[in-house]
Amino acid sequence: MLDVLGLEPDDERVYRALLGQPNSTAGTLSDRLALTPPQVDRTLSRLVAWGLVIRSADEQFTAAPPAMALGALISQHRDGLRAAEHALVTFAEEHRAAMTANSIVDLIEVVTGVDAIRHRYLQVQQAARTQVRTFITAPFIALPPEENTAEPMALGRGVRFRAVLDRAVLAEPGIIGDAIDSLRNGVQLRVADELPMKLMLADAELGLVPLATTPAGEPGAVLLHRSGLLDAMDTLFETVWRTAHPLELSATGEEAETTVELGAEGPTDLDRRLLALLLAGVTDSTAATQLGLSPRTLHRRLRRLMDIAGVRTRMQLGGHAVRHGWTEAQAPKLT
Repeated sequence: MLDVLGLEPDDERVYRALLGQPNSTAGTLSDRLALTPPQVDRTLSRLVAWGLVIRSADEQFTAAPPAMALGALISQHRDGLRAAEHALVTFAEEHRAAMTANSIVDLIEVVTGVDAIRHRYLQVQQAARTQVRTFITAPFIALPPEENTAEPMALGRGVRFRAVLDRAVLAEPGIIGDAIDSLRNGVQLRVADELPMKLMLADAELGLVPLATTPAGEPGAVLLHRSGLLDAMDTLFETVWRTAHPLELSATGEEAETTVELGAEGPTDLDRRLLALLLAGVTDSTAATQLGLSPRTLHRRLRRLMDIAGVRTRMQLGGHAVRHGWTEAQAPKLT
């Protein structure tokens, strides 16, 4: 538990033992913890040096109050992390300056193999300080969306995520659930008819572009550093983003297909998901599969929504849904 502060397992064991049994001798601790006398002596020396343990004149040991002793260690590490963050900014500027003087070979790194691409995919997100932008296309070769552990960590640091999904991706199993989780966490999603490539950009500093498989059968990718080529990827993303359709899915719990629709005054959360998918250009069969509905139930829901909206065609229903915010997630009602 305390390894993040630099303590070893034996350090923590001895310190916790002294919390419950102050004024212990080294021999007592050795017997109680099944550690050799040299191990206990080395551990006590470290703990005394760190101020976590107090040694008396008669060689008895007592744990220092945690709020004071561990609080001081935590403050030291916090100050060290701040200093490291400042150093990171300095190092990044030095690296940028050096890269501008390097050849084109130094600005492009070729990455080969699923494991290497997955590693770089996570690293690019970990390096982001302000925003991550991605093009998401199928199939998912290196890292499926549900295994992207770097995204929630970056979001927790305040990094902004924007992603454009190729419309075909919405037919992938489980993608709607992943999209709902991402939207709930603050990721902005849009859908494009067709994307030219997979792409991930971290700020204006790094870009990862997966490529086709190599002659040996392994997938490949290129990691781009700050350059004119990376600027072109930046422009490409923003152009596609402006023309893509926003994807908004309700993030509340799933609704059973057997829900009674008659007499309702507006769209349910499931209806909102259905409308969002259809507005994004998803086919009826794909939408039904993703939402766990039969085609007959899907059509019945659409007919009911047309009746509520007072329209006769799906195009009119889409316009009504956009104007009245029917595809937006609703906040839960407080009772």
